Amino acid sequence: MNVKLRPEKYLKYLYLPNLFGTQRTKEILSVNPTIVPQRAEAEEVCVHVFDYDADTIVEKELDKVDEAFPFKTSKRVSWINIDGLRKADIDLISEYFGIHALLIEDILSVSQRPKMDEVEGVMLCLLNMLYYNEAKQTVEVEQLSIVLGDQFVISFQEDASRDVFNPLRERLRLPTSKARGRSADYLCYAMLDMIVDSYFLVMDKLGDRIELLEEEVVRRSNKRSLARINQLRKELIVLKRNIAPVRDLIGNIVRSESDLLDDRTTKYFKDVHDHIIQAFDLIENYRDVMMSLQDLYMSNVNLRLNEVMKVMTIVTCLLAPATVIGGIFGMNFDIIPYAHHEWGFYFAVGGMFIVPLVMLYIFKRRGWF
Repeated sequence: MNVKLRPEKYLKYLYLPNLFGTQRTKEILSVNPTIVPQRAEAEEVCVHVFDYDADTIVEKELDKVDEAFPFKTSKRVSWINIDGLRKADIDLISEYFGIHALLIEDILSVSQRPKMDEVEGVMLCLLNMLYYNEAKQTVEVEQLSIVLGDQFVISFQEDASRDVFNPLRERLRLPTSKARGRSADYLCYAMLDMIVDSYFLVMDKLGDRIELLEEEVVRRSNKRSLARINQLRKELIVLKRNIAPVRDLIGNIVRSESDLLDDRTTKYFKDVHDHIIQAFDLIENYRDVMMSLQDLYMSNVNLRLNEVMKVMTIVTCLLAPATVIGGIFGMNFDIIPYAHHEWGFYFAVGGMFIVPLVMLYIFKRRGWF
């Protein structure tokens, strides 16, 4: 006999892995440092150059990375932004600008932990830009490498369609901008500052979701609420994994005695360091709130279970007298009081109703329900 299964019968079970985000867990936790991941070559590379000083600015879109070579000797501050990573292009520009092979390896790495390193007069700041995907309600990560040299900054990005530096570009276009009269280390500070500020925008989005989830858990707790708690905890893991190392990165820059850093710029890096510490503390607060929400959910589940058990216990207690009375009058003895009395049945039924009513009154007086 062929039985045709209806999809709606088992669709809810297929939805459970997506509901609890098992695939998202694999994406977050599947980082194995013993396995060298292979980075896919970018199909298109975009090169954008800002070459400026206090009086002039040159902005160009280049087709090839070797067209940026003349800006190394321009005597002005040069910001070369490369969107799209190709090993051949990175090797080419790194050789010309004196970027060590160890730094090239970090730039081409995948899922690299944020870090700061200086090799042979060139400083690398490797960290991640974070974006909040409204459709998927997830935190997305894009790796960014900032190379600081003598009067130049080279930034390597993965995605050409987005970054957080548009306000900085607008500031550089203004003749009265403070950044125009500063050296390359100030440009590096401005980029790091905007990245850290963007972290707060992502955390604000998650904070709004946490507030809504808190109201939902208080009003009505169900499996979907628990799934949302687990999903938010995973997104907080992404934030913590990417923000916590940036705190050390900025701290290393503040304590650095590199010749690439002007003493006047140190106070600006200290300000960024204060912001990243504040961001990390905020993540810890969100984590504590999520733990409290999970405890609240479990408390609500246990409370509902206790309410059900209390009702069932009361019902069992109220039915116990009827069971006892029925059992007594149902015994197989020849002589039972009122067994043959014309009112015997009514006495038994009346007792079955009166005793539970008295019990209800006693329970009520003692505040048991």
